[in-house]
Amino acid sequence: MKPFFVVAALVASLLAGAKHEHLLSRMGLTGSCKVVQTYADGTQWDACKSGRLSGAPDLGAQGCTTTGVAGKVEFWHCPASVESSIAAP
Repeated sequence: MKPFFVVAALVASLLAGAKHEHLLSRMGLTGSCKVVQTYADGTQWDACKSGRLSGAPDLGAQGCTTTGVAGKVEFWHCPASVESSIAAP
C-alpha cells in the first residue's frame, strides 16, 4: 500500500508542476511559440516549435498567417490585437 501512495504523490506533484511552470513546454513535449519581432503598427512575427507529444501550435485561429518553415521552426505573421479605448461608465 505504501508504494501506491508514493507513486500517487509523485504523479500529483508532477501534474502540479506541469500546470504551474509550463514544464511540458520547457521539456519540449508540447509545442510553443515566442514573439521574435513586433512592429510599430502592432503586428508581430512569431516563431513556433513543435513538441514531441503535440505538433506545432496553429495560430491561424488568431488571424495569423503562416509564412514558412525554417528547420524546426514555423514562422507566423500576426495582426495587431484589437483593444478597446472606451472606458466603461
